[in-house]
Amino acid sequence: MRVLAVDDEPPALDELLYLLRAEPAVTELHGAADATGALRILRAHGADVVFLDINMPGLDGMELAGVLAEFADPPAIVFVTAHEDHAVAAFDLGAVDYLLKPVRQVRLGAALRRVTDRRARIGPDPAPAGNNEVIPVELGGVTTLVHRSQVSWVEAEGDYARLHTDTGSHLVRIPLSALQERWRDGFLRVHRSYLVALDRVTGLRTVGAATRVCLRGAPQVELPVSRRQVRELKQRLVQGPHPDRR
Repeated sequence: MRVLAVDDEPPALDELLYLLRAEPAVTELHGAADATGALRILRAHGADVVFLDINMPGLDGMELAGVLAEFADPPAIVFVTAHEDHAVAAFDLGAVDYLLKPVRQVRLGAALRRVTDRRARIGPDPAPAGNNEVIPVELGGVTTLVHRSQVSWVEAEGDYARLHTDTGSHLVRIPLSALQERWRDGFLRVHRSYLVALDRVTGLRTVGAATRVCLRGAPQVELPVSRRQVRELKQRLVQGPHPDRR
């Protein structure tokens, strides 16, 4: 399985990586010193399980676990900490296991078996995500967490997509077609270059033979609608936005 270990203390991280390398179940292994580094690695490589320290600068382990839980395909979480008093909160977040430092090899192996058993029991998490799906966006070494519910419309830029929110735009390495599939509830692809949030639509405007969709914002945005998509857009607007966008 693909494993990510996160700890802000280099000796502790090195020791955990050393132990994980000895586990036959681990086929891909990465380490990160903080939440920003962890999100960067998850975006590039993904992970089946994250071994996560709790006391870290910036986003601590509990906060990062909450963010990861909103991913479209969230990894399993195993907390690794020197403190016993966070166990209840950890399992409330859905943690698979809770390891106390110093970590023993036999205990680490047991945690990995729990992850394997859980994956076999419940299978992969469903791909479609609700309005709280989080997309990490990195720019200049700073990671911004963009929630799906913040996005008004998405613009295709080759193999990338630009997420337009009320506070600005963010370029992510995700094809528009992938977001169209993942966000099919609450969004509609109105043009080969545009995906719009239905609850941001304020109306349609006809210009000659062309139709444009008007989106809420300051200033108001108007985007072209493909002729073959006009009927579906009207039907979806009459039906109302999907409940998970309200």
